[in-house]
Amino acid sequence: MNIVSSFAIKSWAMVEVETTKLRRDPTEVLTRAIQPALWMLVFGQVMARTKAIHTGNLAYLDFMAPGILAQSVLFTSIFYGLSAIWEKDLGILQKYLVSPAPRSALVAGKAMSAGIRGVIQSFFVYALSLCLGVHLNWNPVALLGGVLAIILGAAFFSTFSLIIACIVKSRERFMGIGQVLTMPLFFASNAIYPIEMMPSWLKVLSQLNPLTYQVDLLRSTMIVGGPQGFPIGVDLLVLAISTLVVVVIASRLYPGLAQ
Repeated sequence: MNIVSSFAIKSWAMVEVETTKLRRDPTEVLTRAIQPALWMLVFGQVMARTKAIHTGNLAYLDFMAPGILAQSVLFTSIFYGLSAIWEKDLGILQKYLVSPAPRSALVAGKAMSAGIRGVIQSFFVYALSLCLGVHLNWNPVALLGGVLAIILGAAFFSTFSLIIACIVKSRERFMGIGQVLTMPLFFASNAIYPIEMMPSWLKVLSQLNPLTYQVDLLRSTMIVGGPQGFPIGVDLLVLAISTLVVVVIASRLYPGLAQ
């Protein structure tokens, strides 16, 4: 067995552990569907009527739907590190660390499981978008691109969350930092308004925000005629490199969480 296949098997073992939790208690996914529904049913329809945000030839709900999907993935993934702190307190983390699996495989497995959760959440957003008349792109290649955007975004933010958990090591501190980070990340992106509308300083922050590239990739693949702020290759490259960087950092910090 070569190194790559061994790494993949050990990472998938962690995915199975995480998805087992979801199968036993699917209520989290259902409750997470409430927030995107409120954004699209209330905020989206009100803003569509006021026409205060100019989105060119694209209807506002069409423009907004990919941003709300990315927001849903963000809000779930950014608190992923909290489960790692629970695992430390329950003694589960110590069992992971004495296993033969490399730390990077454990971190990659958690990142992939976050991606699976994100894909499951996307079904709710797609179903709601369909009911609201959003012009969804059902091309198989476009759907595959959307799935890839969701997985990469979820992997990045869940691993970033794990890094925070490794640093603070406390549920109370983690909750405070997580709540502080979510809204700035969301509003400093192109999720609910175009980058062109932003002041100069916010444009810079938006272009440094991985969520912007996830939304841009989703908008290009999820919506018929969705505008491209960046080339698809750039979106994929930024998300892939960002995810790789945080996985490497988290792999080094993860053992320290158990101390």
